Amino acid sequence: MDLIYLYYVTRTKPNRSNLEDIGAEICPIYFQDTYAVVSKVSKDEFSEDNLKKNLANMEWVEKRIRLHERIIEEIMEKTTVLPFKFGTIFESGENVEKLLKEHNEEYKKIIANLEGKEEWGIKIYCDIEKLKGSLTLENDEISKIDKEISSSSPGKAHLLKKKKNELIKNVINEVISGYTQDSFEQFIKISLETKINKILPKEVTERKDSMVLNAAFLINKERVKECGGILGYLKTKYASKGFVFDWTGPWPPYNFCDLPKEQV
Repeated sequence: MDLIYLYYVTRTKPNRSNLEDIGAEICPIYFQDTYAVVSKVSKDEFSEDNLKKNLANMEWVEKRIRLHERIIEEIMEKTTVLPFKFGTIFESGENVEKLLKEHNEEYKKIIANLEGKEEWGIKIYCDIEKLKGSLTLENDEISKIDKEISSSSPGKAHLLKKKKNELIKNVINEVISGYTQDSFEQFIKISLETKINKILPKEVTERKDSMVLNAAFLINKERVKECGGILGYLKTKYASKGFVFDWTGPWPPYNFCDLPKEQV
Protein backbone atom coordinates (compact mmCIF):
# COMPACT_ATOMS: atom_id res chain seq x y z
CA MET A 1 0.00 0.00 0.00
CA ASP A 2 1.30 3.46 -0.98
CA LEU A 3 1.70 6.52 1.22
CA ILE A 4 0.38 10.02 0.47
CA TYR A 5 2.82 12.90 -0.09
CA LEU A 6 1.49 16.44 0.52
CA TYR A 7 2.99 19.30 -1.51
CA TYR A 8 0.75 22.29 -0.82
CA VAL A 9 -2.74 23.58 -0.10
CA THR A 10 -4.44 26.09 -2.40
CA ARG A 11 -7.88 27.49 -3.12
CA THR A 12 -7.54 26.97 -6.89
CA LYS A 13 -8.07 23.59 -8.50
CA PRO A 14 -4.69 22.62 -9.98
CA ASN A 15 -4.15 21.74 -13.64
CA ARG A 16 -3.06 18.12 -13.38
CA SER A 17 -1.68 17.92 -16.92
CA ASN A 18 0.79 20.76 -16.27
CA LEU A 19 2.18 18.99 -13.23
CA GLU A 20 2.30 15.60 -14.91
CA ASP A 21 4.51 17.14 -17.61
CA ILE A 22 7.25 17.55 -14.98
CA GLY A 23 6.96 14.00 -13.70
CA ALA A 24 4.34 14.15 -10.95
CA GLU A 25 1.09 12.23 -10.98
CA ILE A 26 -0.73 14.48 -8.55
CA CYS A 27 -4.22 14.19 -7.16
CA PRO A 28 -6.10 17.08 -5.48
CA ILE A 29 -8.08 16.33 -2.31
CA TYR A 30 -10.93 18.80 -1.91
CA PHE A 31 -12.71 20.17 1.15
CA GLN A 32 -14.75 23.40 1.35
CA ASP A 33 -12.92 25.59 -1.16
CA THR A 34 -9.46 24.22 -0.44
CA TYR A 35 -7.39 21.70 -2.34
CA ALA A 36 -4.57 19.63 -0.88
CA VAL A 37 -2.29 18.64 -3.75
CA VAL A 38 -0.82 15.18 -3.16
CA SER A 39 0.69 12.20 -4.91
CA LYS A 40 1.15 8.55 -4.05
CA VAL A 41 4.66 7.50 -3.03
CA SER A 42 6.22 4.17 -2.18
CA LYS A 43 6.85 2.99 1.36
CA ASP A 44 10.21 1.75 0.07
CA GLU A 45 11.26 5.39 -0.13
CA PHE A 46 9.02 7.34 2.24
CA SER A 47 8.16 5.18 5.22
CA GLU A 48 9.55 6.76 8.38
CA ASP A 49 12.54 4.41 8.56
CA ASN A 50 13.30 4.43 4.84
CA LEU A 51 13.00 8.20 4.61
CA LYS A 52 15.58 8.60 7.38
CA LYS A 53 17.96 6.32 5.45
CA ASN A 54 17.35 8.10 2.14
CA LEU A 55 17.98 11.52 3.66
CA ALA A 56 21.61 10.45 4.04
CA ASN A 57 21.80 9.96 0.26
CA MET A 58 22.41 13.45 -1.16
CA GLU A 59 21.76 12.40 -4.75
CA TRP A 60 18.34 11.02 -3.75
CA VAL A 61 17.56 14.10 -1.63
CA GLU A 62 18.51 16.59 -4.35
CA LYS A 63 16.41 14.81 -6.98
CA ARG A 64 13.31 14.63 -4.76
CA ILE A 65 13.65 18.19 -3.48
CA ARG A 66 13.95 19.52 -7.03
CA LEU A 67 10.71 17.76 -7.94
CA HIS A 68 9.02 19.01 -4.75
CA GLU A 69 9.99 22.61 -5.50
CA ARG A 70 9.09 22.42 -9.20
CA ILE A 71 5.59 21.22 -8.37
CA ILE A 72 5.08 24.12 -5.97
CA GLU A 73 6.69 26.72 -8.24
CA GLU A 74 4.59 25.59 -11.22
CA ILE A 75 1.36 26.49 -9.44
CA MET A 76 2.83 29.58 -7.74
CA GLU A 77 2.97 31.33 -11.10
CA LYS A 78 -0.83 31.18 -11.34
CA THR A 79 -2.22 31.23 -7.82
CA THR A 80 -1.35 31.56 -4.13
CA VAL A 81 -0.14 28.45 -2.34
CA LEU A 82 0.47 27.32 1.21
CA PRO A 83 3.55 25.10 0.81
CA PHE A 84 4.39 22.14 3.04
CA LYS A 85 7.94 21.08 3.72
CA PHE A 86 9.69 18.32 1.81
CA GLY A 87 8.73 14.85 3.03
CA THR A 88 5.30 15.64 4.53
CA ILE A 89 3.76 12.15 4.50
CA PHE A 90 0.36 10.71 5.45
CA GLU A 91 -0.83 7.14 5.72
CA SER A 92 -3.91 7.79 3.57
CA GLY A 93 -5.90 10.35 1.62
CA GLU A 94 -8.47 10.26 4.41
CA ASN A 95 -5.84 11.59 6.80
CA VAL A 96 -5.13 14.49 4.47
CA GLU A 97 -8.84 15.24 4.20
CA LYS A 98 -9.02 15.21 8.00
CA LEU A 99 -6.20 17.78 8.09
CA LEU A 100 -8.15 20.03 5.71
CA LYS A 101 -11.29 19.71 7.82
CA GLU A 102 -9.51 20.52 11.08
CA HIS A 103 -7.61 23.54 9.75
CA ASN A 104 -9.77 24.74 6.87
CA GLU A 105 -10.42 28.26 8.13
CA GLU A 106 -6.84 28.64 9.32
CA TYR A 107 -5.50 27.66 5.88
CA LYS A 108 -7.88 30.05 4.12
CA LYS A 109 -6.67 32.91 6.30
CA ILE A 110 -3.02 32.13 5.62
CA ILE A 111 -3.63 31.91 1.87
CA ALA A 112 -5.57 35.19 1.95
CA ASN A 113 -2.67 36.85 3.79
CA LEU A 114 -0.24 35.67 1.10
CA GLU A 115 -2.42 36.81 -1.80
CA GLY A 116 -0.56 39.14 -4.17
CA LYS A 117 2.71 38.74 -2.28
CA GLU A 118 6.03 36.98 -2.90
CA GLU A 119 8.83 35.70 -0.71
CA TRP A 120 12.32 36.84 -1.66
CA GLY A 121 15.57 36.13 0.11
CA ILE A 122 18.97 37.70 0.53
CA LYS A 123 22.18 36.05 1.59
CA ILE A 124 25.13 38.35 2.22
CA TYR A 125 28.67 36.99 2.17
CA CYS A 126 31.87 38.68 3.29
CA ASP A 127 35.48 38.19 2.23
CA ILE A 128 36.94 38.74 5.69
CA GLU A 129 40.51 39.29 4.42
CA LYS A 130 39.35 41.94 1.95
CA LEU A 131 37.35 43.66 4.68
CA LYS A 132 40.34 43.48 7.01
CA GLY A 133 42.54 45.15 4.40
CA SER A 134 39.99 47.90 3.91
CA LEU A 135 39.68 48.54 7.63
CA THR A 136 43.45 48.59 8.17
CA LEU A 137 43.71 51.46 5.72
CA GLU A 138 40.67 53.39 6.95
CA ASN A 139 40.60 52.96 10.74
CA ASP A 140 42.56 55.67 12.58
CA GLU A 141 43.13 53.57 15.71
CA ILE A 142 44.60 50.70 13.68
CA SER A 143 46.81 53.14 11.74
CA LYS A 144 48.05 54.61 15.02
CA ILE A 145 49.04 51.17 16.35
CA ASP A 146 50.85 50.42 13.08
CA LYS A 147 52.97 53.55 13.53
CA GLU A 148 53.77 52.58 17.13
CA ILE A 149 54.79 49.09 16.03
CA SER A 150 57.23 50.44 13.43
CA SER A 151 59.03 52.55 16.07
CA SER A 152 58.93 50.12 19.00
CA SER A 153 61.34 47.56 20.38
CA PRO A 154 60.73 43.91 19.39
CA GLY A 155 59.15 43.09 22.73
CA LYS A 156 56.76 46.04 22.71
CA ALA A 157 56.03 45.53 19.00
CA HIS A 158 54.96 41.95 19.76
CA LEU A 159 52.47 43.16 22.37
CA LEU A 160 51.20 45.89 20.08
CA LYS A 161 50.62 43.38 17.27
CA LYS A 162 48.48 41.28 19.61
CA LYS A 163 46.57 44.42 20.56
CA LYS A 164 46.17 45.29 16.88
CA ASN A 165 44.81 41.83 15.99
CA GLU A 166 42.29 42.00 18.82
CA LEU A 167 41.26 45.49 17.73
CA ILE A 168 40.83 44.37 14.12
CA LYS A 169 38.70 41.43 15.24
CA ASN A 170 36.41 43.71 17.25
CA VAL A 171 36.19 46.31 14.50
CA ILE A 172 35.37 43.63 11.91
CA ASN A 173 32.51 42.32 14.06
CA GLU A 174 31.15 45.85 14.57
CA VAL A 175 31.44 46.71 10.88
CA ILE A 176 29.77 43.49 9.71
CA SER A 177 26.96 44.05 12.18
CA GLY A 178 26.49 47.62 10.98
CA TYR A 179 26.65 46.84 7.26
CA THR A 180 24.26 43.90 7.46
CA GLN A 181 21.83 45.87 9.62
CA ASP A 182 21.86 48.68 7.07
CA SER A 183 21.28 46.21 4.23
CA PHE A 184 18.44 44.50 6.09
CA GLU A 185 16.76 47.82 6.86
CA GLN A 186 16.88 48.88 3.20
CA PHE A 187 14.68 45.91 2.29
CA ILE A 188 12.45 46.34 5.34
CA LYS A 189 11.29 49.63 3.77
CA ILE A 190 9.46 47.76 1.00
CA SER A 191 8.55 44.57 2.89
CA LEU A 192 5.36 43.56 4.66
CA GLU A 193 7.04 40.91 6.82
CA THR A 194 10.63 39.84 7.39
CA LYS A 195 12.49 36.94 8.91
CA ILE A 196 16.16 36.44 9.77
CA ASN A 197 17.24 32.83 9.29
CA LYS A 198 20.26 30.91 10.55
CA ILE A 199 23.68 31.70 9.12
CA LEU A 200 24.86 28.73 7.05
CA PRO A 201 28.43 27.44 7.51
CA LYS A 202 30.93 27.17 4.65
CA GLU A 203 30.43 23.40 4.61
CA VAL A 204 26.86 24.05 3.44
CA THR A 205 27.39 27.09 1.20
CA GLU A 206 30.57 25.63 -0.37
CA ARG A 207 31.95 29.17 -0.64
CA LYS A 208 35.27 30.62 0.48
CA ASP A 209 33.68 33.78 1.90
CA SER A 210 31.56 33.73 5.04
CA MET A 211 27.79 34.18 5.19
CA VAL A 212 26.94 37.13 7.42
CA LEU A 213 23.19 37.52 6.79
CA ASN A 214 20.43 35.14 5.73
CA ALA A 215 17.05 36.86 5.57
CA ALA A 216 13.64 36.50 3.91
CA PHE A 217 11.14 39.20 2.95
CA LEU A 218 7.46 39.09 2.06
CA ILE A 219 6.83 41.75 -0.57
CA ASN A 220 3.84 42.94 -2.56
CA LYS A 221 4.33 41.82 -6.16
CA GLU A 222 4.04 45.38 -7.48
CA ARG A 223 6.96 46.48 -5.27
CA VAL A 224 9.38 43.67 -6.18
CA LYS A 225 10.81 45.77 -9.04
CA GLU A 226 12.09 48.25 -6.43
CA CYS A 227 14.46 45.58 -5.10
CA GLY A 228 16.79 46.01 -8.06
CA GLY A 229 17.49 49.61 -7.12
CA ILE A 230 18.12 48.73 -3.49
CA LEU A 231 20.44 45.90 -4.47
CA GLY A 232 22.38 48.16 -6.85
CA TYR A 233 22.78 50.76 -4.10
CA LEU A 234 24.10 48.19 -1.61
CA LYS A 235 26.53 46.66 -4.09
CA THR A 236 27.94 50.07 -4.92
CA LYS A 237 28.23 50.98 -1.25
CA TYR A 238 29.76 47.76 0.07
CA ALA A 239 31.37 45.76 -2.76
CA SER A 240 34.79 47.34 -2.13
CA LYS A 241 34.53 46.16 1.48
CA GLY A 242 34.37 42.51 0.43
CA PHE A 243 30.59 42.03 0.58
CA VAL A 244 28.66 39.93 -1.96
CA PHE A 245 24.85 40.06 -2.21
CA ASP A 246 22.85 37.03 -3.34
CA TRP A 247 19.23 38.11 -3.94
CA THR A 248 16.89 35.28 -5.02
CA GLY A 249 13.20 34.57 -5.53
CA PRO A 250 10.34 34.35 -5.71
CA TRP A 251 10.28 31.36 -3.37
CA PRO A 252 7.41 29.32 -1.93
CA PRO A 253 6.47 31.38 1.15
CA TYR A 254 7.68 28.88 3.77
CA ASN A 255 8.90 31.66 6.06
CA PHE A 256 5.52 33.37 6.25
CA CYS A 257 2.98 30.55 6.53
CA ASP A 258 2.80 30.51 10.34
CA LEU A 259 1.93 26.82 10.44
CA PRO A 260 2.19 25.03 13.80
CA LYS A 261 5.34 22.89 13.89
CA GLU A 262 3.38 19.65 13.90
CA GLN A 263 1.89 20.58 10.50
CA VAL A 264 5.03 21.70 8.60
